[in-house]
Amino acid sequence: MLILIHVAAAALYAAAAWTRWPPAGRSSSVAAAWLPPAALAVHAIALTGAIATPQGFDISITNAVSLVAALCVLVAWTTGFLRTLPGSAAIVLPVASFAALLPALFTNPHRFPYADAPWAAAHIAVALLAYAFLLVAAITALLMSGLEKRLRGGLPSDNGGTTPPLLTLERYLFRLVAAGFVLLTLTLASGALFSEQLFGKPFTLTHKSLFSMLAWATFGALLAGRWRFGWRGRQAANWIIAGTALLVLAYLGTKFVLEVLLGR
Repeated sequence: MLILIHVAAAALYAAAAWTRWPPAGRSSSVAAAWLPPAALAVHAIALTGAIATPQGFDISITNAVSLVAALCVLVAWTTGFLRTLPGSAAIVLPVASFAALLPALFTNPHRFPYADAPWAAAHIAVALLAYAFLLVAAITALLMSGLEKRLRGGLPSDNGGTTPPLLTLERYLFRLVAAGFVLLTLTLASGALFSEQLFGKPFTLTHKSLFSMLAWATFGALLAGRWRFGWRGRQAANWIIAGTALLVLAYLGTKFVLEVLLGR
């Protein structure tokens, strides 16, 4: 039964992507407006069944990727980027469709031993939200760079001229980055508390913590550069992509190495 729910979520994401392709043709339809939240609702049911098992919380890499993908769709949908930014739906929704199937296709249970500790669950929730905000920011930065090239080359917008001005999109982009940076700061702070509770010291140097700190420093430098020097355009996009890459290496990369390559 749970497999069918995963399949249903994937199908709804795929249908949502189809209604927005090409963007100029179908983006105003009722289906385009309501399919993403419907897919999210079904995906939430599937994830609840996959993660909250009778044996405890399962945070395997497949469940983690599926959950992060759902959060990315949630952030992109609630901020309006699925509707206003050309190409965002063509990236976010198909990826979510694939990710929704992962827990059904590959099972490698990874029980979370501290599920009874509320602060540990809060730490994970804040961390995943931070990843989602910053992943959407990276996708947005890439698409805005392409849009800027089209405009500089004299080419028209590819969604019928309904795209907001680049400066407006840029302000929204930095709001995403700022929100993600705050959540990432809370993640590192709660992680220090987590470490102190478990090991008696607030910080342990691991690949995950190292890459997370580097990502935090990257986004902090970007926001400082934006405030002090007015960084924007391709320069800002490069910083966002670099910081997001470090963040992916910190969490999903580490989980991939430990669970898939090393079998832990």
